[in-house]
Amino acid sequence: MATVEKMPMLAEGYEKLHADLKRLKEERPQIVDAIEEARAHGDLSENAEYHAAKERQGQIEASIADIEDKLSRAQIIDPKDLSGDKVVFGATVTLLDEDDKPIKYQIVGQTEADAKSGRISYNSPLGRALIGRKVEDEVEVSVPAGDRYYLVNKIEFI
Repeated sequence: MATVEKMPMLAEGYEKLHADLKRLKEERPQIVDAIEEARAHGDLSENAEYHAAKERQGQIEASIADIEDKLSRAQIIDPKDLSGDKVVFGATVTLLDEDDKPIKYQIVGQTEADAKSGRISYNSPLGRALIGRKVEDEVEVSVPAGDRYYLVNKIEFI
């Protein structure tokens, strides 16, 4: 029997997915109305509004199924409940780059990742390289721009 892979995420990521699901489910009746209205225009083979509405309906249904799957596999992790001296999911890590410039990232789930706001996925190249590291460990990451080197300066659970 296949095992279902849990999807770690923070509580706020779970709430955001839940809100997205609610919004999509509220859009369903509007799409059905748009399809009915377009159908009333007659010949469906050359009816652009009908085809656009049907395509949007397909997109919404696929998104709903995807979000429901993620929510059913969600494993909510609160970083404040964590501790230790190693980088784990939910940890906030301060790194020093090659110029000793500090960079701060929180290790989060795939759906929550946003590098510009300091949140990287545990599945990203840097996220994978950081998991299990300790303070003073050196980390080498291969990215499209080339190899990057970092020093783990601080690990926090906030």
